[in-house]
Amino acid sequence: ANAGCQVNLLDIVDKNNKNRNNISIKAIQNLLKIKPSPLTLKSNIKLIQPGNIDDDLNKINESEWIIEAVIENLSIKKELYKKIDRIMKGNLIISSNTSTIPINQLTEGLSNNFKKNFLITHFFNPPRYLKLLEVVKSNELDKNIFSKIKFFSDLSLGKTVIETKDTAGFIGNRIGIFWIERAVVEAINLNLTVEETDLIIKEIFNVPKTGVFGLIDVVGLDLIPLVVNSLLNNISNEDYYNKVHQVPEIFNYMLDNKLIGRKGSGGFY
Repeated sequence: ANAGCQVNLLDIVDKNNKNRNNISIKAIQNLLKIKPSPLTLKSNIKLIQPGNIDDDLNKINESEWIIEAVIENLSIKKELYKKIDRIMKGNLIISSNTSTIPINQLTEGLSNNFKKNFLITHFFNPPRYLKLLEVVKSNELDKNIFSKIKFFSDLSLGKTVIETKDTAGFIGNRIGIFWIERAVVEAINLNLTVEETDLIIKEIFNVPKTGVFGLIDVVGLDLIPLVVNSLLNNISNEDYYNKVHQVPEIFNYMLDNKLIGRKGSGGFY
C-alpha cells in the first residue's frame, strides 16, 4: 500500500462478530495506532480492503501477487495452499512470508502449476523500516517470476533483496532467533532490567534500534516458540543451537497471560 498498490487483506472469519471481516478490519484500523507508523502516509490505508478467506478467496485472482503471512504452522499454511491451488489462475504469483520453513515442505503434494508460481519472500518486521528481504526459490519456480519479484521488490518496494538458500531459518532467523534467545537468557542471568539490556544491545552491539525486548514486543512473543520449534525440527541434533537452547521461564508466564507485545494486552514495555 505504501508503494501505491491496491491490497486485499484477507484473514480468518471472526465467529464471535456479526461482521465476518472483523479481524481484518481491526488489523487495518490498528495501523493508525502503531508507533512508529507502518504507513508512509495515513491516506495509504484507503488502498487496503478487508476480507476473509472463506468468502473472499476468489479475490486472489484479481491480483498479481498474493503473500501468505499465516502464523508459523505448516499444516495451517498447507490447508490454505490447497484451497488456493484449486482456484488460482495460471499466472498468479504466490509467496510465503515464512521465516523458517523450507520451501520443499511448503509445496509438497501441491500441483506443478502451484510450484512453478511459488516462492518465499520473508519480509522483516517492521517492514516499512527494515530493508532486508530474503527470497527463496525452488527448482520448479518459473525463472521469470523470480526475476519479476526481485525487480519489483527492489525498485518499487525499496528492499535489499538477498537470494537465500532453502535451509532451516534461512539467514535472518538462523542467526536472529539464536541471539534473541541467548540475549534474554544472559540478561536474566546477569539480573539486568529490560531497559538496561536494550540500552546495551542498542549502544554497544548497535543492533537493532528496538533492543532485544523491544524487538520481541514488535514481532510478538507468540511467534517466538513457533519459529524456535520450526528451527529445531529442521536442524541436526549435533547443531550448536540444539546444545544451548533454553526457554526463559518468563516467556511461558507471559504467553499464559497473553502478554505477547504490541498485539496483546502488554509486553516487556
